[in-house]
Amino acid sequence: MTAPVQPPATPDLLYSQDEEDLRSAVRALLADRAAAPTVIAATESDTPYDPQLWASLAGSIGAAGLLVPEKLGGQGASHREAAVVLEELGRSVAPAPYLTSSVVATETLLALAGEDGPAAALLRELASGARTAVLAVPFATPPAGPGPALGPLGGTVRGVADARAADVLLVPTSEGLYAVEASDPAVAVEPLVPLDLTRPLASVTLTGAAGSPLADAGASAAAVRRGLRAGAGLLASEQLGIAEWCLTETVRYTRERHQFNRPVGSFQALKHRMAQLWLEVVSARAAARNAADALATGSPDAPLAVAVAQAYCSGVAVHAAEECVQLHGGIGMTWEHPAHLYLKRAKADSLAYGTAGSHRQAVAELAELPAP
Repeated sequence: MTAPVQPPATPDLLYSQDEEDLRSAVRALLADRAAAPTVIAATESDTPYDPQLWASLAGSIGAAGLLVPEKLGGQGASHREAAVVLEELGRSVAPAPYLTSSVVATETLLALAGEDGPAAALLRELASGARTAVLAVPFATPPAGPGPALGPLGGTVRGVADARAADVLLVPTSEGLYAVEASDPAVAVEPLVPLDLTRPLASVTLTGAAGSPLADAGASAAAVRRGLRAGAGLLASEQLGIAEWCLTETVRYTRERHQFNRPVGSFQALKHRMAQLWLEVVSARAAARNAADALATGSPDAPLAVAVAQAYCSGVAVHAAEECVQLHGGIGMTWEHPAHLYLKRAKADSLAYGTAGSHRQAVAELAELPAP
């Protein structure tokens, strides 16, 4: 007699008390050091990142090491906690290299690190917040994207997010993955003009740079896919934070703004639009939390959960930001109001780590796979 097949466990998508405590700490820090006027001023400067903000977020709160095991100097937490940090960063559109360094680069290194070696040593530095690293691939590269375009530490990669702020570049080449010091004279980082000024892009050119080998070509490809998948999955949480802020602020403004001696939010047409947006945000929260939980538990359905989250959350963030700008009326279209920051971040995020269309294609392909 065969044992009955047990149904898969339903993921717990609710926030734990520890996650809520982490949210409170991150939100308080961002309210103090990344208020809207501060972020707008930073976009007009040559140094968009606040080093004190990063030191507090990465070191004092310990957010940089959430994904890193304790034996490597990290917090030994999971993608669920990292997702909470990204929700708050999306809610404030704070300029910080968290997604690129503490998620994508960190996950790439975790695929290679034992308890010692160059990958483990670099992970310890990233976990403490003492250094930052970025994966030297275009920001638009999807998890199942093309292989490396560089030869042996030579060539140019365009559209690398946060390259200007990085201390170390993780460079995938045809021969494997290398760690290259950004200060190497053979490395040229040329700033580009991005749509989202809170997340700088740059072209990275290497001309025979000296790098430390981390993995051969086969292991490198798997590690890069793991890093990009984690980036895409947790980017959905940042998009959720964007959408939640836009909805909250739009509801607040339409309650306060009066026309014809009544709040504009009392008009039925606007009620319907905000109700529809609320439904989209609630669904986005479920998709983003499911992706974070699947990554945290190592679920075999993680690729599908990530693809579903990105296919849905990208559009919700853009829609929420567009509604926020429009329903704020004339003030929503001014440089002084932060609505444009959220629209630009949402638009840029909709292209990051694969477009919604590429993720929908991934959903279609993964759904055809036989059950494990």
